[in-house]
Amino acid sequence: MDRIIATELTKTFQLKPGQTVRVDGIDTNAITVLNGLDLTIRRGEFITLVGPSGSGKSVFLDIVGGLTQATSGAAYIDGERIVKPDPRMAYVFQQYALFPWRTALENVEYALEVRGVSKAERRQKARHFLSLFGLGGFEDRYPSQLSGGMQQRVAIARSLTTDPEVLLMDEPFAALDAQTRDILQSELLRIWERIGCTVIFVTHSIDEAVFLADRVVAMTARPGIVKEIIDIDLPRPRDTEIRNTPEFAELRGRVWNVLRDEVQKAQKDWALASATAH
Repeated sequence: MDRIIATELTKTFQLKPGQTVRVDGIDTNAITVLNGLDLTIRRGEFITLVGPSGSGKSVFLDIVGGLTQATSGAAYIDGERIVKPDPRMAYVFQQYALFPWRTALENVEYALEVRGVSKAERRQKARHFLSLFGLGGFEDRYPSQLSGGMQQRVAIARSLTTDPEVLLMDEPFAALDAQTRDILQSELLRIWERIGCTVIFVTHSIDEAVFLADRVVAMTARPGIVKEIIDIDLPRPRDTEIRNTPEFAELRGRVWNVLRDEVQKAQKDWALASATAH
């Protein structure tokens, strides 16, 4: 059953007065980052979005999350048009976005606190999710006392306390070292397989995209549309050893082959814009 449907999504940003950008050899004061994107995401599916920088991946996530409105087109959840943040969704950003004056436990409780959940219930639930992420015993630590990986675990745990039906994740592991990133990818899959929510995960890493996803959505260079959707028919549950298999290497190569021209086009566009600016 379909959970998220995006139809003909277009998003254009107006630049500040006096600012221009060169598009196809013409100076303009507006930049279109999405241009008629169509995408359907099924219930309980893990989708990863990959594409060159500037292809509109994060903008798409913001539209689905109700944080920004499309210039034209629409996004729907369970048939309802998305016009504002929806309580059925949770968002995990690249930055940890934790309150420095709150402990790990208090940070995880926050999403439930603003919904009026009783202290006893939210505390019990927060402890449960911290334990799921291996943070039992760290409940009273402040963000400054936690590593980057632990902070991101807290941020993800906070997003899951509300039992979201859709989890939006915008490069949540990008700032982490490779070893921590691999560990958190596996932890995320383990918990997702338990709770079964729909996940839309933005990443620049092809390896990460293939390891996590049911389907990888490859986007074009700006203005972004869906170029190709690659089914990832690797068995679940997955562990890190699957990265060493020929099947994984074949899928990773296929995604890169789809993206190669788009990445090169984006680099040329950035180089042209830089030369024009000088």
